[in-house]
Amino acid sequence: MGGEAAARKALARPTLAMLPRVSDNLSFLYVDICRVVQTDTGVCAEVAAGPGSVHRVPIPTAALACVLLGPGTSITAPALATFMRHGTTVVASGAGGVLHYGSLVPQARTTLWLDRQVDAYSDVTRRLEVARAMYSLRFGEDVEEGTGVERLRALEGQRMKALYRQLATKHRVKPFKRNYDPESWDEQNPVNKALSAGNAALYGVVHSVIAHLGCSPALGFVHTGKQHSFVYDIADLYKAETTIPLAFSLHDSGTPDSTARFRLRSELRLYRLIPRIVRDVQQLLDPDLDAEEESTVPDRWKVVDLWDPGSGTVAGGVNYAEDGA
Repeated sequence: MGGEAAARKALARPTLAMLPRVSDNLSFLYVDICRVVQTDTGVCAEVAAGPGSVHRVPIPTAALACVLLGPGTSITAPALATFMRHGTTVVASGAGGVLHYGSLVPQARTTLWLDRQVDAYSDVTRRLEVARAMYSLRFGEDVEEGTGVERLRALEGQRMKALYRQLATKHRVKPFKRNYDPESWDEQNPVNKALSAGNAALYGVVHSVIAHLGCSPALGFVHTGKQHSFVYDIADLYKAETTIPLAFSLHDSGTPDSTARFRLRSELRLYRLIPRIVRDVQQLLDPDLDAEEESTVPDRWKVVDLWDPGSGTVAGGVNYAEDGA
């Protein structure tokens, strides 16, 4: 098996996790090793309960923001159609929500957050503002207005070096240098292995949230040139409190990669971040957003808006012909 294939395989192992609510009526649900079907009463997950016996668990489609289908899961077309009608994003994921293979976003989903992402991404001034806001969120300190990307990169490098030194001292390990080389996976030290495995798990969860919001994972503000650039941007906000400390704590583990995945899943560290990831993405793309106005599920029956260069949008479904025209 090639080095890259071995590295990818090492980053994905099966597990099961229940995901938290984004709000009182919006939840993320992970399912695996079952068949999701439409019955006369609604959508259910069918699980084998013995020879010739099937146990059905009802799925509350109306209250779901996103459902993640893990390994060993199949879904029927009628069940998928019901999810789409209820505005539920459906994600094909790796075990435990790790890795993101693809997603189906309901056609009624608003492009609100994608529009705001593109607006900020396409304007150099706004893009810098978002990059500075990301730095502030990540390290808990303000950045002067006008700080350029070169300075941001330097500040980020300084903070990460300091964090690595602090954790290396705490765990009494030699000075650490971050390295991910899929061609020499087995030769990497335990901290690097654990960090790569933990980051892969974090990327999967972040990607699912971004898909649910309808944003583009490719349009990053700090990272660029990859289909996952925005995923890397958002995931970086949480590494210093999740995957990095965990990786250093596994410096003497014989199985650092699998142990990192198990710890992150069993303790639900990443899944507890989901409501926070939603809020952070929304605040980054719209700093003036009032918490009361946040909406992760659109009005499903709203007619599409029309673009206007002056006001931004005008209502669709309206005849704008002049009287007598």
